[in-house]
Amino acid sequence: MTLQIVRDWALRFNSEGPDGLIDRKQPGPLPKLGDEQRRALAALIEAGPILAAHGVVRWRLVDLVQWIWEEFRIALSATTLSRELRAMGYRKLSARPRHHAQPEGAIEAFKKLSPHVYRRSSEKRALLSTP
Repeated sequence: MTLQIVRDWALRFNSEGPDGLIDRKQPGPLPKLGDEQRRALAALIEAGPILAAHGVVRWRLVDLVQWIWEEFRIALSATTLSRELRAMGYRKLSARPRHHAQPEGAIEAFKKLSPHVYRRSSEKRALLSTP
């Protein structure tokens, strides 16, 4: 045991009593992005990419990781950035997949409509119920 640990225990015991000696959750590493960097990242995402300036038509995690490195010289992985963005309230949105060989109008042709009989039967009931 080092002298610093003993001092910390003594200070916690003096201020909190025996409950001060119970081990607590450790604080963990400090976040790599500060509040200023998060605000700049949020502004960039909200503004959207500019093809001529950024070279992309939509933001991907790897593009944002590269922008953070160029802007702030902070190295983040895509997984870490994904967690940061989720904590900031952003979610990954992706388009519904469509097969490249699917003909136009195939989905509308496949949809089934209710038979007309059901519509007429409700009209007949309305006619029969009125005196």
